[in-house]
Amino acid sequence: MNLDDQVCVVTGASRGIGRGIATDLGTHGASVVVNYRSSHEEAAAVVESIEADGGTAMAAQADVAKPDEVEAMATEVRDAFGPIDVLVNNAGITVDKKFEAMTREDWDAVIGVNLGGVFNCTNAFFEDIKSAQNGRLINISSVVGQQGNYGQANYATTKSGLFGFTRTLALELASTGSTANCVSPGFVETDMLDEVPERVQEKILRDIPLDRFATVEDISGIVRFVASEESSYMTGQILGVNGGMEW
Repeated sequence: MNLDDQVCVVTGASRGIGRGIATDLGTHGASVVVNYRSSHEEAAAVVESIEADGGTAMAAQADVAKPDEVEAMATEVRDAFGPIDVLVNNAGITVDKKFEAMTREDWDAVIGVNLGGVFNCTNAFFEDIKSAQNGRLINISSVVGQQGNYGQANYATTKSGLFGFTRTLALELASTGSTANCVSPGFVETDMLDEVPERVQEKILRDIPLDRFATVEDISGIVRFVASEESSYMTGQILGVNGGMEW
């Protein structure tokens, strides 16, 4: 699954799953754009790590919820690397509350990043993906979008919305040979999971047949496959990487 000569943009790549994806793609030959909103030092560290392994990378600031910033990033990326081949829509936020306590502002904030940001970034790079020899649109969803989750009506809605978006874009890209797929992780060992109380983590584990949380590498390896030429006959798929959880 060599990615030489591929230009890959990973949104929300300064930490967590996004960082792991960016590092993995860079290690396997891709030129990687490490998008971040405000964590400049963390993004620079990801770039440094990729370059230390002999890869090529750049950091690119943009709040994905703001179309003008995304368009500016797209121009910056093309100036540095030319048209892109792979877009990984990973950036996302949570504002967790029971629905009865959730405000419209809480709802709009999550929708604006998790779905609005996907629209903005896909729109900015759509022609690149269509024209690429191995164009890949990869959306990062969540098992929460498949099962729902207490206190996450806004987040679950955005993550399930990616399923319909992915399948539709797969149909619209098919005539060009480019693909759109969705990777839907289960619960992953990241800072976000660390914030979950231990008793809740234990309850979640009881519902995972493999009896462990995913590592970031479990997810990044799947994304690398989807980004590679080997996945060229797979499109419109929802890949549940969740340790066997039902949905």
